[in-house]
Amino acid sequence: MQPIGIHHVALNVPDVDAALTFYTQALGGVARTDRPDFGVPGAWIDMGEQQIHLIEAPAPPDLGQHLALKIADLSQLVRELRARGLEVSDPFEIAGDSQTFVTDPGGNVIELHQVDGEL
Repeated sequence: MQPIGIHHVALNVPDVDAALTFYTQALGGVARTDRPDFGVPGAWIDMGEQQIHLIEAPAPPDLGQHLALKIADLSQLVRELRARGLEVSDPFEIAGDSQTFVTDPGGNVIELHQVDGEL
């Protein structure tokens, strides 16, 4: 077997509507309309070529797990998120790239990562 990429990441969120607003309005994702009825509330969101699947359930405790989104202009996004009143850590360099962190409404940690060599 040889993986060719990540299709989606599923996140537990206690409030699907609040999380959907965060991922679409604050982070620019696009809500999908083709999610089947699994008997539990949720949502599917396109984030570039990958997806985030939201599942209405308690978010697990923060033990370091996180999702990293690849961002084209990290400085601009940090300004936009802070203008929305969201708490975003100051960006820092790691291995030649830039990253920062924000938490979604359910408590999931999201890394915002700019690959500086790709600009």
